[in-house]
Amino acid sequence: MADTQPPAEGSGEPQQPSKNALKKAQKEAEKAAKKAAAKERELAERMKKEASDAADVSAESYGELPLTGSKGFKKTGTPRVSLSDIDEYVDKEITFRCWVENARVQSAKLAFLNLRQAYNTIQAVVAASDKLSKQMVKFAGNVSTESLLVVTGEVKRVQEPIKSATIKDYELHIVKLFIEKKADVLPLQVSDAERAIPNEGLGEDVQKEGEGEGQPIVGLNTRLNNRTIDLRAKINLAIFDIKMGVQTLFLEFLSKEKFRLINTPKILGAASEGGANVFELKYFDRKAYLAQSPQFYKQMLIAARFQRVMEIGSVFRAENSNTARHLTEFIGLDLEMEFQEDYHEVMDVLENLMLFIFKELNTRYKKETDLVRSVYHVDEFKLPESGKVPRIEFTEGIKMLREVGEELNDFDDLSTPQEKLLGKLVLEKYGSDFYTLDQFPLAIRPAYTMPSPANANLSNSYDMFMRGQEICSGAQRIHDADLLSEMMRKHDPPVDPNGPGTKDYVDSFRYGCPPHGGGGFGLERIVQFWLGLPNIRMTSLFPRDPQRVVP
Repeated sequence: MADTQPPAEGSGEPQQPSKNALKKAQKEAEKAAKKAAAKERELAERMKKEASDAADVSAESYGELPLTGSKGFKKTGTPRVSLSDIDEYVDKEITFRCWVENARVQSAKLAFLNLRQAYNTIQAVVAASDKLSKQMVKFAGNVSTESLLVVTGEVKRVQEPIKSATIKDYELHIVKLFIEKKADVLPLQVSDAERAIPNEGLGEDVQKEGEGEGQPIVGLNTRLNNRTIDLRAKINLAIFDIKMGVQTLFLEFLSKEKFRLINTPKILGAASEGGANVFELKYFDRKAYLAQSPQFYKQMLIAARFQRVMEIGSVFRAENSNTARHLTEFIGLDLEMEFQEDYHEVMDVLENLMLFIFKELNTRYKKETDLVRSVYHVDEFKLPESGKVPRIEFTEGIKMLREVGEELNDFDDLSTPQEKLLGKLVLEKYGSDFYTLDQFPLAIRPAYTMPSPANANLSNSYDMFMRGQEICSGAQRIHDADLLSEMMRKHDPPVDPNGPGTKDYVDSFRYGCPPHGGGGFGLERIVQFWLGLPNIRMTSLFPRDPQRVVP
């Protein structure tokens, strides 16, 4: 206790520090020493980095660019090229925009990247040298997948074909690499979207990741929920190039046949064609409806002396059909024409139109078709000769199905499985994946369909099929107002010819209208069945069905 008791006042002896005070002072000294050492290390690292940066010969040749159009962005004016023209630039330096399929650091002095533009991919090499730093190699090899780049490099021929790229005879030796827009971590790998979706009817939980040759299987819902990533896949680019091609060929053929391109309303004041399969919407202070088809307007234009009309436009069907071939919004390829004496003149045009589209897809879009079919393996679409499209009367189709054990009445509508079966039978008998079924039962066709003169139970109507599935419905239309009114009243369910959505339509035939017919194709179905895709949603950029209205 004596060493802790303070000395007496006025004793003149110096005060000794306590043990606690000594320990505290020692800790403070150690802390200060550590802090000083950390500062010394930080200063050394900074000096080392500054020295390293000063030695980076590529410091101005790589990095992340300011946002295009921002204050810090500066135009270079450097011409950009397309990888599709790569043959023109062998041993030359080129600059182009691309995105990264993958990037990897091979060593401190070497990195490889796979760069893509549309369908084209090229292997790029970043190799350290006197003119290219290790820092640039490291930067390039760690660029995130799907980041957008602007690169400059020299095109070099390779001795062995490059298997990992579509451009197999050349590689790019990079001299400049800038990130134009960095990609965050992806919710879906684009490489996953290049593979086939799970089989139709299997839920996403049935096939798990890791199945199918050790590669992840991503279901359609996941892909559609991340559609902008999914659409980056080359296979999807091919699908929509083919879809564009069908529309282009449709217009090309019919333009030569003197059809006029029209655009009909998609907002209607009444559900003109009847039925419950119509979308209702609020239109200012009253109800309106989305068009189920351009049918009435096509016919009214024939009455207006337009003679031949065609349209490509959206069609809306409020059908609660959650199948692999139904959408609530799809693109219709529609046409209507007057004919001279027989409605089969219309069928001739329709069949020749489709043969033209099929043959041109086989030539103009062969590369895209082959790409998709390499993933979704399907037999080549078998075509008949021009003028020899199989035309089978409905009664004959019923007979063919009965002969293989199907039970159905003379005037029953065909189910989807029966349509597919009939398609197989037609292929076996006629060697064609495309055919027409003619003279449908009147009771299962719209009220404006012309009855058949041969049989009161049949009609002058037809459907067209690809691989046993319907792509087109058409008919001769009634062009007499009185007969049309009569057939509307007799229809099941009845349609009022004087109703708000039908009166103008019916009246248009009171002033002299020529005989006419036409048809409406489902664009997405044509693409689906041509390519053998398992689900129609794959042919719509942002599909709409009873369960999906986003994205």
